[in-house]
Amino acid sequence: MIAIDWGTSSARAYRLDPAGAIRESRETGSGILHVPPMTFAAALRALVGDWIDAGERRVLLSGMVGSRQGWREVAYRPCPAGIDDLRAGLETVPFEPGVTVRIVPGLSAADEAGIPEVMRGEEVQVFGALAGRREGLLCLPGSHSKWVRVRDGRICGFTTGLTGEAYAALRGHTILGRMMEGEPVPGEAFDAGVRRAQDAGGLLHHLFGTRALGLFGRLSPAEGASYLSGLLIGHDVRENLPPGGGTVDLIGAGPLMTLYARAIAARGGAARSGDADAAARGLALIGEGLAWA
Repeated sequence: MIAIDWGTSSARAYRLDPAGAIRESRETGSGILHVPPMTFAAALRALVGDWIDAGERRVLLSGMVGSRQGWREVAYRPCPAGIDDLRAGLETVPFEPGVTVRIVPGLSAADEAGIPEVMRGEEVQVFGALAGRREGLLCLPGSHSKWVRVRDGRICGFTTGLTGEAYAALRGHTILGRMMEGEPVPGEAFDAGVRRAQDAGGLLHHLFGTRALGLFGRLSPAEGASYLSGLLIGHDVRENLPPGGGTVDLIGAGPLMTLYARAIAARGGAARSGDADAAARGLALIGEGLAWA
């Protein structure tokens, strides 16, 4: 089977054996925003055509490829939802004769005020990362960070934060960015931002404090990016880590994993790094129970 995590900016493809193990993998920058309308079949052929020519006839897609801007908009499945609910919401898209291509639906939920929450792709990563466990709190750091709660093998709810995108906007388009050099790194400046996020006053007040600390020489340009990152991630962790801490499964790769783990530990929690190929594991689980004929 071919499994593809097809997101906004990139696509990661896996060729799986019958047991779900990864035989080959590749990644491309051809996310959905780089695919012109009505050309997704051609984009799929360009990405994994050699695997199809080698005999693969089953293709399972997840992520933003199932959004309004993707190949086909696939309806969200409401939480709580498990693997069977995702299978029930699969939609088949036309491709080449003899090749079946299906798209996994995303999930929807609502916060305590009734405001909708949505995800596409992360649900597959969550089930892949659980590795058979039926309970857990999982965090997927990124532009739109997700905190996902799993109970009895089902995603019962989740919360999204604009954490990474807020950092990029503040760094690139506000006066704060003019006082910063370099990229965020773990260390005292990051830790100071995390600690500040625990104080009263709220995020907007804390953000202005970043500028004031620089004006008074208490935060150097080399420390500014790390402090800002710690402040934003600290607020994200503060709002989502249960009282007393607990264990959080982190899903992803790269520097953000280290920064989130550090912030979680500072709040009394423990972070456990998940499988970087969780999407492939999740798609394999979904594919196991399908009738492909």
